[in-house]
Amino acid sequence: MSLPSSSQAVFEAGPSTPSRKRSRWEPHEALHDDAEMNEPQPPLKRRSKSKGTSLSDPRSQAVTPEPRSQIRVVVERQRPRHSIYVPPRTHHPPLTPSRSVYSYERLNSIEEGSYGVVFRARDKETGDIVALKKLKLDDEKHGFPITALREVNALMVCQHENVVGIREVVVGETLTQVFIVMDFIEHDLKTLLTVMPAPFLQSEIKTLLKQLLSAVAFCHERWILHRDLKTSNLLMNNRGQIKVADFGLARRYGDPVGVGGLTQLVVTLWYRAPEILLGATTYSTAVDMWSVGCIFAELLLKEPLFQAKGEIEMLSMIFKLLGPPTTTTWPDYSLLPLANTINLPAPHPSQLRQRFPHISVAGIDLISRMLAYDPEDRISAEEALQHPYFRESPFPKHPDLFGSFPSVAAGEKRRKHPDSPHAPVRAADYKLLTEFDAP
Repeated sequence: MSLPSSSQAVFEAGPSTPSRKRSRWEPHEALHDDAEMNEPQPPLKRRSKSKGTSLSDPRSQAVTPEPRSQIRVVVERQRPRHSIYVPPRTHHPPLTPSRSVYSYERLNSIEEGSYGVVFRARDKETGDIVALKKLKLDDEKHGFPITALREVNALMVCQHENVVGIREVVVGETLTQVFIVMDFIEHDLKTLLTVMPAPFLQSEIKTLLKQLLSAVAFCHERWILHRDLKTSNLLMNNRGQIKVADFGLARRYGDPVGVGGLTQLVVTLWYRAPEILLGATTYSTAVDMWSVGCIFAELLLKEPLFQAKGEIEMLSMIFKLLGPPTTTTWPDYSLLPLANTINLPAPHPSQLRQRFPHISVAGIDLISRMLAYDPEDRISAEEALQHPYFRESPFPKHPDLFGSFPSVAAGEKRRKHPDSPHAPVRAADYKLLTEFDAP
């Protein structure tokens, strides 16, 4: 039995029909079907129209839709999730995009520094209070700043209980809106020292200093220099725990240090080591330990140890307190680039005991070793943690026993106590009510 020519034409027009234009709003299954339809297929030979063709003719049995659909199902089940030319990522986590900064609700501004602005914010999903640091990228003309990359890398490497924790990096609508999400801590030590009615106790100072030394030792063990340790970069929560923050000047160090050495524009002036003030381009962990010594003195005095307005005044204040450097206290002093431009004062002994009269002998020894002229003789963080100063009375106070204070960063204010009535004045000034005065 022969097929009509019209039916035959309809039957054979299927493979040669052009595929319809695909819309990007079509369902996912339709996209798969069209992708399969667009896969290269072996060309089918078009038969010449002849009236003598019968259904029993094997040549008339062209490719039917059923086998093709079955083959397509098998292909879809065996299709890999990645390109066949790229090996699967079995040993690395998948790359996920950064979340939007609008996942957080901004509450208030905390402070603005040289490398960013810090806000207090709330996570809209979890309700957690966090600190958002917006990186200053508006004036960048050479891509993403290396200081921001170093800060993120240092925070990820130095994950310690006394280092502020980094949560994620979120982005805004433009390329200049990049935020680092960190844990929110209630206080910074500098502000706390100014609002405290009395300085910290000796036992409390030991606890804070041990936590700071523990964090610095952890960073140095992982070859990270902070290079900007100061009281405003030390955060403190209401549980007596210190957190080192602001790694904007931090970098990895090693040997060799790199072409051109290290920059001298590091560390806030009041906490800057003398070798950097004198132009040294190669330095190490000793610059952080000098800053720790200045912080130790500030905790004792409740004010910065060296409050200079310039580098020359800073050097003169150091020489006045510690005495001028000699070939014994600093053998390599004459090799520093700016050593010949400084006029040393007359030799005199150190004035540390006169400046800190209420500290023990062990405490004077610890602070003098932190403020040693020669970087090679300066005590390390690991050695300082084992110093006898922490094993003598009064012993370090447990962090849970610290008092709490209102958080300036959170907008809290100290409660005003209600005015109590004044003490009574002399009884002679009162007009006593007698029985004759009663109505």
